[in-house]
Amino acid sequence: MPNVLIKPSGELIELPRNSVLTILEEVNETIIPFGCRAGACGVCVIEVLEGIPNLTDANYIERGFLTTLGYPEERYRLACQCRLQGDVTIRQIGS
Repeated sequence: MPNVLIKPSGELIELPRNSVLTILEEVNETIIPFGCRAGACGVCVIEVLEGIPNLTDANYIERGFLTTLGYPEERYRLACQCRLQGDVTIRQIGS
């Protein structure tokens, strides 16, 4: 199973492959805050520090919304829109 390393806390969480990252809230609700869970609020913006190819690709709606929020680079994602395919290291941005 893939691992998600949360920075800066260093918490390492093993999740099933193809998990949506919102499952992190069930493991520890303080890791990443989630709001709408539909990619519309921006609360769950994360920076992918390592393993970008190990998340499903962002669609044009997510990319456009992140650009509007001021995060145009591909390393920024909405955690509620990501499915885990392999190990990643992430840092929570949104709040």
